[in-house]
Amino acid sequence: MLKLKLLLATSLAATTLTMTAQADDPVKVGIVAPLSGPFSDYGQQFRQAIDAYQAQHGKSVGGHSVEFIYKDNGGPDPGRTRSVAQELIVQEQVDYLGGFVFTPNALAVAPLINKAKTPAVIFNAATSAITQQSDYFVRTSYTTPQVSVPVAVYAKEEGIDKVVTLVTDYGPGIDAEQAFAKQFEKDGGEILRSVRMPMNTTDFGPFVQGAKSEAPDAIYVFLPGGPPTYGFVKAYADNGLMEEGIRFLGTAETQELDLQTLGSSALGLHTGFHYSQAHDSPENQAFLDSLHSLYPDAIANWASVGAYDGAHVIYKMIEATGGEKKPEAAVDAVKGLSWISPRGPMMIDSDYRSPIQNVYMRKVVKGESGELVNKEFKVYEEQPDYGRFEE
Repeated sequence: MLKLKLLLATSLAATTLTMTAQADDPVKVGIVAPLSGPFSDYGQQFRQAIDAYQAQHGKSVGGHSVEFIYKDNGGPDPGRTRSVAQELIVQEQVDYLGGFVFTPNALAVAPLINKAKTPAVIFNAATSAITQQSDYFVRTSYTTPQVSVPVAVYAKEEGIDKVVTLVTDYGPGIDAEQAFAKQFEKDGGEILRSVRMPMNTTDFGPFVQGAKSEAPDAIYVFLPGGPPTYGFVKAYADNGLMEEGIRFLGTAETQELDLQTLGSSALGLHTGFHYSQAHDSPENQAFLDSLHSLYPDAIANWASVGAYDGAHVIYKMIEATGGEKKPEAAVDAVKGLSWISPRGPMMIDSDYRSPIQNVYMRKVVKGESGELVNKEFKVYEEQPDYGRFEE
């Protein structure tokens, strides 16, 4: 009997040690983002949104704690991004990667995640072809064609027949120009002129005046945010295009981090995008409540919701694999995954591993407290990644 008791005690102790070891062996997620420098807002948005998600859903999945490890890649720097990702994979031995603001950075890690078989969730980078570079990429943001095509559809529905496009001359701007123009012309519209503005442009007056001289019904704009957007919107207002009935159409130009700085010049601007902080739904309100309970001054934008939903996808991967390192099973588990995001209904496309989601037309108006908001007034449901059809 004594021998049996000792055996049971030993077995129980071993089981307890095993369970403790499992509980103390966290699933590690490496987040690659700019945490310093001019693009550090993205890193801050990612961290705040992930914290908000964990505050709502806990810091463990199926008994496995989830640890997020943040690494700074500084900005659009493929070499540094590759080094940071390699450090996370080799030294930190992360099970998953997340983040990736810029397309060149995401593309730079494709060979690494292919070799290491590490699932990587893209919170932002919006070029369609990225997910085709690795079977381990999953995207929770959007693609540029996905949000540009509905704007072109809306333009024709509004009786807009002639448009001048003005985009910043870099990859995403060119993608936006081409996606908009293709759909607009397909629907019978006319592109009077396509203008690509240099990245270092600070004086947008001549570009806006040139567009005005074409007498279009609207201009379609793609800008990278921050100072270029401030300068362009001011030039649009100063040159009286709105007063002459020349509509402003865009996508992310009125994003929330820039919106209050744009000021009254932004009133009446129309954009099509997949998320607005002003989106009216219980899920968005719950997200914002969680976010503001942790960070009272936080502003939610598309980067925030990309990271929030990225955390959701990673949790689902961990849940599906029982916390074990099964990369193929993890990715397979989220193909076709659907849920109600703070942005609205969302599904991960099974073939391209990018979102199928609503795109909302918004108009900048004054909110109840006098602040500017992107008020949604029309929805284009279940929009796919139109860029994939060009591959």
